[in-house]
Amino acid sequence: MRRRVRPQWGAAAALLRATATGRRGYWRTVGRQTEDMISEHDTDHHFVHRSTIPTMHFQPSLPRLPIPKLEDTINRYLTAQKPLLNDEEYRNTARFAREFEKGVGKNLHRDLLEHDRLNKHTSYISGPWYDMYLSAREPIVLNYNPFIALNPDPKPGYNSQIVRATNLVVSALKFLNSLKNDYLRPDIYYVNPKWSQSKMFKNFIRLLPPSVSWYGAYLVNAYPLDMSQYKSLFNSSRIPNLNKDTLFTSEFARHLLVMRNGHFYVFEVLDPFGNILHPSEIQAHLTQIIHDADRLPEFGLSYLTTEDRNTWATIRQLLVQNGNEESLKRIDSAVFCLCLDGTSPQNEIELSHFMLHGYGFNRWFDKSFSLIITRDGTAGINFEHSWGDGVAVLRFINEVYRDSTQHPALVPESSPALFVTSCDKLEFNLGRTVTSAISAARMKFDEKKKNLSFRTFRFQKFGRKFVVSQKMSPDAVFQLASQMSAYRLYGQLVPSYEACSTAAFKHGRTETIRPTSLYTKKCTDAFIEKRGQHSIEELRNMIDACSKYHRRLQLEATLGQGFDRHLFALKYLVQCRGANMPDIYTDPAYKKINHIIISTSTLNSPAINYGGFGPVVPNGFGLGYNVFDTWIGCSITSYLDENLKEFLQCLERSLNDIFDVLEGRALT
Repeated sequence: MRRRVRPQWGAAAALLRATATGRRGYWRTVGRQTEDMISEHDTDHHFVHRSTIPTMHFQPSLPRLPIPKLEDTINRYLTAQKPLLNDEEYRNTARFAREFEKGVGKNLHRDLLEHDRLNKHTSYISGPWYDMYLSAREPIVLNYNPFIALNPDPKPGYNSQIVRATNLVVSALKFLNSLKNDYLRPDIYYVNPKWSQSKMFKNFIRLLPPSVSWYGAYLVNAYPLDMSQYKSLFNSSRIPNLNKDTLFTSEFARHLLVMRNGHFYVFEVLDPFGNILHPSEIQAHLTQIIHDADRLPEFGLSYLTTEDRNTWATIRQLLVQNGNEESLKRIDSAVFCLCLDGTSPQNEIELSHFMLHGYGFNRWFDKSFSLIITRDGTAGINFEHSWGDGVAVLRFINEVYRDSTQHPALVPESSPALFVTSCDKLEFNLGRTVTSAISAARMKFDEKKKNLSFRTFRFQKFGRKFVVSQKMSPDAVFQLASQMSAYRLYGQLVPSYEACSTAAFKHGRTETIRPTSLYTKKCTDAFIEKRGQHSIEELRNMIDACSKYHRRLQLEATLGQGFDRHLFALKYLVQCRGANMPDIYTDPAYKKINHIIISTSTLNSPAINYGGFGPVVPNGFGLGYNVFDTWIGCSITSYLDENLKEFLQCLERSLNDIFDVLEGRALT
């Protein structure tokens, strides 16, 4: 069901609409732009750029994600277990692992290789990884959906809610058009960045058949990345079903979903030819939506998307039976969800809560991503995680932020169009059962978010430049500091996780870096338990050894040579067959190493202020961090506020210790 939201302006802008909408290149541009921005000879501003190399040119020739040798996987697994176990525990775990390697694991590995050989269109991890996400029954909010908070527009006047929202929406639609028309630059990692600007290289690659194009790039040390996840970025939603959800994508929908005060509005932002609605008309629609929604009481339907998935699946079926199927389809198929919040965060902690979960009623957490704009124009992204990882989302954010700030579609002085077609407000027939379910969902959501603590952390004494000058890895140094902090808090090292993309391979997802190692254990022991017993040079050498080993782990994970995904895929085979679980998986040590106390992910982008996510276990920390040039920043979550405060105190002390050693000062 829907009702029309009619504008309150006259028809004076009809002429503007007739002469602008549907025409190519109606937004004025200042100065000439490179081919990578739009095109040397193109003034069409329906695209973020027009790439010489087609978007999906490399997909057919991308290398396939390798399956590690079983012996290597077992060795890496035992190496990661060593610092977490005592001698007796390790002996038992080593026995289970070696028996698996020589027995049932050998047969499972052979079957996995054969299955991979017969499915060359994808990777061995892709299917099991989708199943893992879609079969999870916990609520996706707090447990799975991360957020990324954008930096403000550098021009203060452009940060009002309507202006910022309009500019970001237009730039997002330009990104969508570039993607759909195969104009979006392929993701390529250039060892020598000069090739990214070389017309000769681009024209040469474009002429190569897609079946060999990857090899042409490889010849000049350029490495194209998988872009299969981009197809789910727009017009997509996760649909709740009993036991296992599904992913839905619409190829033809052209409408935007806008949420305000929990109410749902839709209007078409693209015409059948892909032309973007004029910015003044988008501005007018958003203005009218805010005016309409703010006169209405809060509507809590979207609390249902915060429920556990089986409960939500059951209630969704009731919604369909009550005649709401069309409205749900319009939500699911919308280009994306724009959430216009009625309040503003007062500080970084409030902003983190806004972006991670908000008030619950003004988010549809099942959408592939939601663009959130607070009343003061602060912007961020909350995205559903099953369809893809940070690589696609980060690329989207970078492009949209750059385009919206460098080539804004709307200026602060702009007036909304005086005449626009009506937008639709989606109406729902709930019934008593659904209304009760919404109330129950709200109470559970309020209780869960109340227990979640956020803290932000800034360390100003050093950053990337200083660590690089010491010929060490900034990421490794921060991970070491996190290990030392956990030891100070718990009196022992704890299982830790760092996400690493395997997008260098066809349908790659992620691999796990295990920062807890014998090197970090030795270094932590020297800094804490044997404080004062080692020279500055010895301590420095230990930090350097941690850095080198961490770099090795990063390289192995990037090349698909970790152990986590391989063991996961073998376990998935056992589960699919309904067979008895091998001892390696029932070993308490396997459960322990996968009870991630410190879950980390790093972001590095000029578009991003910071990002974050919830802890993956009740007694853990969710740690989003960035090592900037001159400082280090973190956004950390926990359900145990006192532990979080202590952890941050320990983190500051650990970073101070590392800084003193690298500066050549004795520990105090």
